[in-house]
Amino acid sequence: MCKSLLVPAVFIALISATLSAAQSDRILLAEAFPLEKLVELLPEHGEWRPFPTIDERQQWHALVPAALIQAHIEEGSENLGAEWPALPATLTLEFVRNGNRANFEQRSFRRREILAEMVLAEVLEGRSRFLDPIADAIWSICEESDWGVPAHLSMQKAGYGLPDISEPTVDLFTAETGALLAWTDYLLHNRLDTVSPLLRRRIAYELDRRIITPILDQTDFWWMGFGEEAVNNWNPWINSNYLAVVLLIEPEPARRAAAVHKSLLTLDRFIQSYHADGGCDEGPTYWGRAAASLFDCLDLLHNATDGGIDVFSDPLIRNMARFIANAHIDADFFINFADAAPQISHDPSLVYRFGKAVEDPQLTAFAAHLARQQNFGQGALAAQFGRLPRLLPALLTASELMQHPPAQPHLADVWLPDIQVMTARSKAGSAEGFFLAAKGGHNAENHNHNDVGSFIVYRNGLPLLIDIGVGTYTRQTFSPDRYKIWTMQSGYHNLPTINGVMQKEGQRFAARDVRYFVDTNGAELTLDIAGAYPDSAAVKTWKRRIRLLRGREVQLIERYELAQWREPFTVNLMTALSAAEIRPGVIELTGIPHAGTEQTLAAELLYPADLFSFKAERIAVDDGQLQKNWGDHVFRLVFRAKNNKLRGEYTFRLR
Repeated sequence: MCKSLLVPAVFIALISATLSAAQSDRILLAEAFPLEKLVELLPEHGEWRPFPTIDERQQWHALVPAALIQAHIEEGSENLGAEWPALPATLTLEFVRNGNRANFEQRSFRRREILAEMVLAEVLEGRSRFLDPIADAIWSICEESDWGVPAHLSMQKAGYGLPDISEPTVDLFTAETGALLAWTDYLLHNRLDTVSPLLRRRIAYELDRRIITPILDQTDFWWMGFGEEAVNNWNPWINSNYLAVVLLIEPEPARRAAAVHKSLLTLDRFIQSYHADGGCDEGPTYWGRAAASLFDCLDLLHNATDGGIDVFSDPLIRNMARFIANAHIDADFFINFADAAPQISHDPSLVYRFGKAVEDPQLTAFAAHLARQQNFGQGALAAQFGRLPRLLPALLTASELMQHPPAQPHLADVWLPDIQVMTARSKAGSAEGFFLAAKGGHNAENHNHNDVGSFIVYRNGLPLLIDIGVGTYTRQTFSPDRYKIWTMQSGYHNLPTINGVMQKEGQRFAARDVRYFVDTNGAELTLDIAGAYPDSAAVKTWKRRIRLLRGREVQLIERYELAQWREPFTVNLMTALSAAEIRPGVIELTGIPHAGTEQTLAAELLYPADLFSFKAERIAVDDGQLQKNWGDHVFRLVFRAKNNKLRGEYTFRLR
């Protein structure tokens, strides 16, 4: 038997035993649905019909609003005659030469967006005028040496530089490209043969060579979770595309079942690693490619097996779905710890379908709110190439979503004990008043910033004390020099710098003695953040108490003990507002709090002027990604201790 037909039984047994020992209370997909069960459940090749094809265009027209159909046809038409982006070797090499990854990715992604847009237009119009340009796009993409991006070439033995075509590796964008071509083949099938019967044969060949066989044969891609490296969103993100490729393209029943089972084994590693509270420590931005990509996988499997694989009632899966509501502040603002932006346009259809699957009416109502906020259905839905598998069900459920009653969650209080994140607001069901979010955790989280004990404050739904977020990804972002980037450092979060020393990266640099309390009057998080600092900070304890008193104010109460005084410590607070000390100990914060609004915001910050001096540092923001949120500058409010005492206590108040 070909080695790629089945994952070795000894390997399966070893992985299953390891997983069972790790989390005995977690569902194990590969155990619940063993290979022999999958052979029974999976449809024959070509029998799975998840969406109407071009030959069933009347179904599209019956289910999709006419305005959406027209918008997508017009969008596809704009690509006719458009310049096809070139991907020369020197563009690929920019990542190693100057650290730039954006230039290559913009062109590569645009190639795939063009293909996705034209495929949808052809399916909805059915007049064959897009077929030749689609064939050109398919052929050009198949001719690419690699479907990934230069920033991910560390997966090959040759390392960064140009791709080694003799060693296919599967990263996020290889998998997404594969799914795009697989869905193109499914939606257009024999219409592609009218251009050339070799098109579909080439697609099948490339998908097997670049994706199916490498994933089925290998166990050393780090994202699979079979080694020592922790898994993250890569795992379900790649698997969601891999499953689509396998279910749509692989003709051999035994090999298809083996490939699906291999996917279940790797997904089990992701599920086992996830926090029981459903918290996404990668931040709300990555929820869309962590928990939501797991939903993509489970939805594909549920659909392909006619409900035979159904785990949506599992408590962990439900908690993972709910995280996006738990992290919501107001409108399109979300708590943005880790590599997350404060404003996120989450896919309304994705939230809606996930909410329906786990039977959560609050999520479906939230999705309807997101749809209205984004003017969902009033133009073509975004067809980035990685979203095509999500765009197909989005179109078919658009009418249902647009008719669903909307509501924001506006949860009064949230406590996620596993990732140690709390939120609280002045009034449940409303953005009025203060909103507080605070975190504990450790400094080796996925997409980590050194921010143990940091917090953010919003007022009337707008940012007051902020987490600056993450800038444009470069080579440095995911390198040993990550923490040389100022946005990753604790000194540019709402945290103290102790004896001139900031927090240190690593799992041992963590919060201690974390406690959460809530009642009708307010909520608070208390924790000792001394453990997040290296020995050079000479700090014994730094007990931080972050409180929201409903309808009144937010308080920061700190009690510290140093082993040695070396220089004055500072308390740093980040804001996009201007700060003026109107009298000793009282700072007035005013201005436009976010680049995306014209509203102004005001608040008073009270601090003990006898214990601290104050200055506001204007920090230029020159990164395009950050400028979208904060404009060309933010402020760091620096409170410098006046004494050299080894012990002390103080309170800051925001009202």
